[in-house]
Amino acid sequence: MKNTIVYYIFILLPILAFSQQKTKQGKIITEFGKTYTVNNPDFKTNIQKDLKVVFDIGRTFKDNSTINPLFNTAARYLNMHADAGVPIGKLHVALVVHGEAANDILNNTEYKNKYGIDNPNTSLLSALAEKGVQIILCGQTAAHRNISKEKTLPEIKIALSAMTALVQLQNENYRLINF
Repeated sequence: MKNTIVYYIFILLPILAFSQQKTKQGKIITEFGKTYTVNNPDFKTNIQKDLKVVFDIGRTFKDNSTINPLFNTAARYLNMHADAGVPIGKLHVALVVHGEAANDILNNTEYKNKYGIDNPNTSLLSALAEKGVQIILCGQTAAHRNISKEKTLPEIKIALSAMTALVQLQNENYRLINF
């Protein structure tokens, strides 16, 4: 029994110590996308190559008063790679939004009509767009949900479909991250 306790102490202490780390503010998107420091990772980040990623975002969460955490992941992606030494010019990010997540890119007037509050995603999406992140809405979702360009935030681009945007971006060597 004593050996078992010692074993668990040696296994759990590093895990607990790591989980107790505090998040830190990002260098690129300062108000969102907090990250953790990972000291001396075994799998090294290549800071010489372009990192192109497309996030496939088709869902939202039940609490309409908070940001969609999947959007926040894009901010985390930018911040953690900048912190690791990747120049911002080598970071290329796109969000392809469809399905239920389409409501999260509505302008404040439309969001307020739907949920009774301002869109909590507005500041985050604006900050992402300012840093060059493409935010693309599926045109099929938009048509199905009666979301015109005027009903979205100004940073939003509308594509023929999410499928089209995902294929085109992947043809441009963006790597897909799907939640």
